[in-house]
Amino acid sequence: MTILHYIFIALEVILIFNLIIGVHELGHFLAARWRGLKVERFAIWFGKPLWKKKIGGVEYVLGSVPFGGYVSLPQMASMEAIEGKVEETAEKLPNVSPLDKIIVAFAGPLFSFSLAILFAIVVWGVGKPNNLEGDSTQVGWVDPAGPAGQAGLRAGDIITEVDGHPVKNFLPTGDLSDSIKWRIITSTGPNIPIKYARDGKEMPMAYVVPTNLPTKWYERKSLRQVSIAFAEKSVIGDLASNSPATAAGLQNGDEIVALNGTNIYSPVAIEYAAAMTTNAPKVPVTFTIKRGNQQFDKSLLAVRPILPTGADPSFGIIDCQGDTNVSLYHPSPLDQIQTSAGQILSTFQALFAPKGQIGVQQLGGAVMIGRVYYTLFQDEQGFRRVLWFSVILNVNLALINLLPLPVLDGGHIMLSLIEAVRRRPVSVRLLSVIQNGFAALLIAFMIYIAFFDTGDWIRSARADHGAPVFAPAK
Repeated sequence: MTILHYIFIALEVILIFNLIIGVHELGHFLAARWRGLKVERFAIWFGKPLWKKKIGGVEYVLGSVPFGGYVSLPQMASMEAIEGKVEETAEKLPNVSPLDKIIVAFAGPLFSFSLAILFAIVVWGVGKPNNLEGDSTQVGWVDPAGPAGQAGLRAGDIITEVDGHPVKNFLPTGDLSDSIKWRIITSTGPNIPIKYARDGKEMPMAYVVPTNLPTKWYERKSLRQVSIAFAEKSVIGDLASNSPATAAGLQNGDEIVALNGTNIYSPVAIEYAAAMTTNAPKVPVTFTIKRGNQQFDKSLLAVRPILPTGADPSFGIIDCQGDTNVSLYHPSPLDQIQTSAGQILSTFQALFAPKGQIGVQQLGGAVMIGRVYYTLFQDEQGFRRVLWFSVILNVNLALINLLPLPVLDGGHIMLSLIEAVRRRPVSVRLLSVIQNGFAALLIAFMIYIAFFDTGDWIRSARADHGAPVFAPAK
């Protein structure tokens, strides 16, 4: 049953991904037919054809590789470098006006944007899940030896401003510019001014010196961090067999509210308390547990699991659910489109910011998109989260394709405008060199990003399946 579950999720990912790409290509196809351009082939998927049929002079193809599709337009032969070879050359066909080329090129992003609006309308109706995790500016955990801890921040503090910018949430779930994490990683100064309050009282400005975690050559370079985590409830989601937590009688659904009498605001505090016993005397930790209307204490001693070998001491709490009270809110389509567009624009601003640390290596590609969809489909509110992410993805697809690069739709529009001004097409030889060069760069970039995306996914999967194994109780 588990295998069928994962197969079904994989099929859902393939379906939604191909819907998004197919609608984009459908825009090019319909615009080309409307403007009277020669359409040789409209293909869904790539690879060796599983089925093909010629109707009205157009060959419709279903490929064997379930990934995307393309439209073959010989009168816009410069598109063949990415979107499929053509059989006829442009010289054998009537010339196409620059306006027609612009319309055909623009139709793809237009259809992607229209699909985003359609998804946004559905989200408006069914609602977007919100469990409030990362949706506040309360600090959940601070590494005492880390940058923020050294600057005076503590768990429970409320951050109001980072690097001179007001913040409204911890994680970049909506408007990137409103989040604490985004303002930290996009800061460029030697220290980051952080304004915060404690127990309702505004504290002196903290000047935090950020750091970067070391990474291996095959990992993405880490971005600026200050060793803090957002606030979330520590509700137990899963326990390891024979672990200290199991022996103490803890149960799934229990909320851990304090350690040794000190309130905690994040499950990271539990992991940190266990890790601190690695090279220290083994002293039990008093857990304050909330179970329904009851609250009681339990004493736990962190121990090393027998597997994985060399693992740090652990209490055996494998997973915490966070805030399980999920609410739905219904953002208007306009708000969703504005938020999605704002995210991609903020990303580009950070990408080209002087002294910024965000580079092309931090961008995600098809593998990352597939991973996000795969993860979202497994959630109880998966279909709602998928719809919301699809709004973001389609807006991004539309805007990125409008960039004036030769292999993108924006590049075709730019070349058509140049043709209109010069009143003659760009040299075929020059155009071929430009297109092939940029196509090679794009393919290399996609492989480069896929390398890091795949590595992140594999390492994450290993970590998720690395639950500690404890020796049976004697």
